Amino acid sequence: TVTTHGGAAADTTTVTGTVMEAGIAVAELIAVESEGTCEVHPDGVREVVADKGYHSNDVLVGLAELELRSYIAEPDRWTRSWIGRQLEKQAVYRNRRRIQGNRGKRLQRQRGERIERNFAHQFDTGGLVRLYVRGLDNLHKKFLMQAAACNLALLMRSLYGSGKPRAAHEGGIEVVFAFLAIMKAAEAL
Repeated sequence: TVTTHGGAAADTTTVTGTVMEAGIAVAELIAVESEGTCEVHPDGVREVVADKGYHSNDVLVGLAELELRSYIAEPDRWTRSWIGRQLEKQAVYRNRRRIQGNRGKRLQRQRGERIERNFAHQFDTGGLVRLYVRGLDNLHKKFLMQAAACNLALLMRSLYGSGKPRAAHEGGIEVVFAFLAIMKAAEAL
């Protein structure tokens, strides 16, 4: 699913709702895959990894109340005053301890490699920085089509060694594509 928030909504105010929607999506996957091997953790969403734009006291306390472990990068700040805010202090310090550990550093690296790199490719190369469509429905369609094209290129690279049809000619893959075309034509008869 695609979740879109208005430009006036800060990341720190929308992260809890987005995490809850992700939890629902994971629960649906668990229900569907109950008869076979499960590709997601059977307990659902247990950890949240995010960049420093999502870091705030309220977010960390909210995630702790939902019993989620946060790995949210902390922006550079001055010395903070925690007078009368013990709950916030505990949440921030626990998050800080987690992100400074080996697991936290590994999760932040994986977030950058697996998620941010794909988004950067789609936004910069794919032209999603400026969209000229009207309405959220059309925006979602455009974004999903762009993501599907990116996933198709990734699938072609992993299966055939080439992500673009033009590059297939260079690697001798045209024989495979010709065979697939013949098989499809034979099925149509």
